[in-house]
Amino acid sequence: MVIQAVATPLAGLVELRSTAFTDGRGSFLNAFRLEEMHAWWGHRAVHQINVSRTERVGAIRGLHGQQGPTPEAKLVRCLRGRVFDVAVDVRPGSSTRGQWRSLELTPEAGNAWLIPEGVLHGFQVLEAGSELLYVHSAPYRPGDQVGVVWNDPELAIAWPLPALDLSQRDQQLPLLAAL
Repeated sequence: MVIQAVATPLAGLVELRSTAFTDGRGSFLNAFRLEEMHAWWGHRAVHQINVSRTERVGAIRGLHGQQGPTPEAKLVRCLRGRVFDVAVDVRPGSSTRGQWRSLELTPEAGNAWLIPEGVLHGFQVLEAGSELLYVHSAPYRPGDQVGVVWNDPELAIAWPLPALDLSQRDQQLPLLAAL
């Protein structure tokens, strides 16, 4: 059960594809095998593993990241439901700064993102009760959090549904130009 890593046009942003083993009892999926993943995960530590659940279809979380003295990479996988997942490059000096990529994450697809340091993450829920698993390469530091508002006209992200149920924090995030 090999995990396939597929590069994207954003440097360091990798789609991971896993195929589940299935039989009459159910299925088994390799979600993270460090010995296979050094090529793309490198020698990053795993500091936190979190799970989020979002009930409402159309809800948006993001766009978030962590920079400063404790920048983080993260692996994001959908455990339940279906989400439109977005990664936005905000790295200073990056040739792809201001560009974004999207991917529909589902448990059935067995896919995930590896989102490198300096790339923001957000998602929109396409199926009620969607759950995401996050593997973080750095501890959470509130003072190092950065973000960009979900509807920044410079980014023009093509969210598939009307935006519903955004947190106050996410509604007040700055435009990319302010970073």
